[in-house]
Amino acid sequence: MYPPEPGGPATYAKTLEEGLPALGWEVSLVTFSEVRHLPSGIRHIAYMLRVLKAGKDADVILALDPVSVGWPAAIAAGLMRKPFVVKIVGDFAWEQGTQRAGITVPLDVFARTRRVPFFVSILRSVQEYVAQHARTIIVPSIYLKSIVTAWGIDPTKIEVVYNALSIDEVIPEKILPPHTIVSVARLVPWKGMRELIDAVAQVRKEVPDATLIIIGDGPERAALEAHARDTASDSVQFLGALSHPETLANMRAASVFALNSTYEGLSHVLIEALLFGTPIVASDAGGNPELITNEQNGLLVPTGDTQALTQALVRALQGPKFSASPVVERFALPTMLKETSAILSRI
Repeated sequence: MYPPEPGGPATYAKTLEEGLPALGWEVSLVTFSEVRHLPSGIRHIAYMLRVLKAGKDADVILALDPVSVGWPAAIAAGLMRKPFVVKIVGDFAWEQGTQRAGITVPLDVFARTRRVPFFVSILRSVQEYVAQHARTIIVPSIYLKSIVTAWGIDPTKIEVVYNALSIDEVIPEKILPPHTIVSVARLVPWKGMRELIDAVAQVRKEVPDATLIIIGDGPERAALEAHARDTASDSVQFLGALSHPETLANMRAASVFALNSTYEGLSHVLIEALLFGTPIVASDAGGNPELITNEQNGLLVPTGDTQALTQALVRALQGPKFSASPVVERFALPTMLKETSAILSRI
């Protein structure tokens, strides 16, 4: 993925393309958007051919996901006898299974469960094949290292490199009403938006003018809008997918940034909220505790605990701000680029 496509993976690809040349690397980027219009299967063959063309003089092939680009890139790297590295930011089989095959268990349980629907087992086999054939695997959190290890992958070839962001875009000025909560996410089940809407309805009993802005789109949007009308009346606003500068403007102007996921690898939007110093309330799912230290740079709540989420939102709306500086330093962009370059140099 690559901008203007939304999300952390697209931002990461652009960051590597722009940052690695300063460390001595020549980068040739093959984006999946070039073939996305083709039928499934054919697009993967077309992508593999593009990787073969772009990678013939390469020292290393780096794929930024284990399925859509990882599978054809792994095959291309094998055909060219090139070292292959893959970055894994989540469990694609679990994500698709949750949306399309009725998977309801948390990722931690799914990663250790072998009996799954046939469709999901195919995706699982693909991502495990790619991981097994990679010389090195890069993950953005200790949590995700534990997930990939549960696939049966040797943990010694898994390297943790935390994501990093630098905000160098022109962000428009934005003024939001007092007590505005902003959340940014793809509208899928594990982002916990339904429970966040429920929590905001309860928050308004103590903070009557509290409102929630939801930025992002996805398959659950219509159902969530209907739930908001039934539960929280006019206190929830859906803005859909916005440009990155517009999204950042809302995050910076928010009274509180909320992330109520039941699963996160390492959240780009949490890092962005930290860079702005926006007060944060987040679930303790996945890699979130590696970004947020409770009571120091935000408030963490137990995953799935709507009452605790409600209390934390009230406190964040009424209480003091937290300092983000230690995390900002730990997740600095030069650190991420230097560590990534070092891994590629060792291949």
